[in-house]
Amino acid sequence: MAAPPSDSIPSLMGAWVYSEYGKTSDVLKFDPSVAVPEIKEDQVLIKVVAASLNPVDFKRALGYFKDTDSPLPTVPGYDVAGVVVKVGSQVTKFKVGDEVYGDLNETALVNPKRFGSLAQYTAAEERILAHKPKILSFIEAASLPLAIETAYEGLERAELSAGKSILVLGGAGGVGTHIIQLAKHVFGASKVAATASTRKLDLLRSLGADLPIDNTKVNIEDLPEKFDVVYDAVGETDKAVKAVKEGGKIVTIVGPATPPAIIFVLTSRGSILEKLKPYLEGGKVKPVLDPTGPYPFSKVVEAFGYLESSRATGKVVVYPIP
Repeated sequence: MAAPPSDSIPSLMGAWVYSEYGKTSDVLKFDPSVAVPEIKEDQVLIKVVAASLNPVDFKRALGYFKDTDSPLPTVPGYDVAGVVVKVGSQVTKFKVGDEVYGDLNETALVNPKRFGSLAQYTAAEERILAHKPKILSFIEAASLPLAIETAYEGLERAELSAGKSILVLGGAGGVGTHIIQLAKHVFGASKVAATASTRKLDLLRSLGADLPIDNTKVNIEDLPEKFDVVYDAVGETDKAVKAVKEGGKIVTIVGPATPPAIIFVLTSRGSILEKLKPYLEGGKVKPVLDPTGPYPFSKVVEAFGYLESSRATGKVVVYPIP
């Protein structure tokens, strides 16, 4: 996809914006004349092609993180895939025309960007971006950064290594689908168990889960087997502590965390995406897209409504962004 010449970058663009906290269905509005962001020396300007939605987007809009949030108004969206149309003076890794992807917010909850990815253009630091693998479409690439980086960082913190067993709570969600794949194909887990509702068990199997568990019928606390690592993607550490081996590790991305579980928030880095590139290009690790998508740019509010209903399987992507 060719980048437009820099003199054709408009000064105004269309973007989704909220100016007060609340439910996305109430506060999120389309604005056709938002100023295209200026870039700093370490940033590139991206013509956004696709963006994906994450629970953090609507939790942020609800004001859950307002003590550390950037001032309103906000253009939401963490995940981006697009084409570089302008580069800052200190940028060395990317040039105009490069296809890139990444999670725009280095620290997810502390001063996240006021300009996210649900806009025609967005600015991003070089260090949080990676070159889009050629095998991936923009839709697939947009689905990955926050979820796959979160999965990877959590597995590192849990010290998962070859030969260890892992239980994933919430295996069919945006993060869970990647925890299963990375645990199996990158970290070399000896056994991957994962929970989901009845209709999603086949998906867990297809991603590499050795033991798919129907969470509508099985209580995790009652499993005879205990695991070296439990990765909780849904906020059930009270159950996780009963499923982990003595001396095992529990990580969660949804608080509060019952000790000995630890909670962490992702630090977004393009280097993680670069490290996983061979697995993505080799097809060992695959994007998982919710079958209701992609949602066109005009249907962002509907896309959020669907994500907020907790029915999504994999990632909800917005595409095309004209």
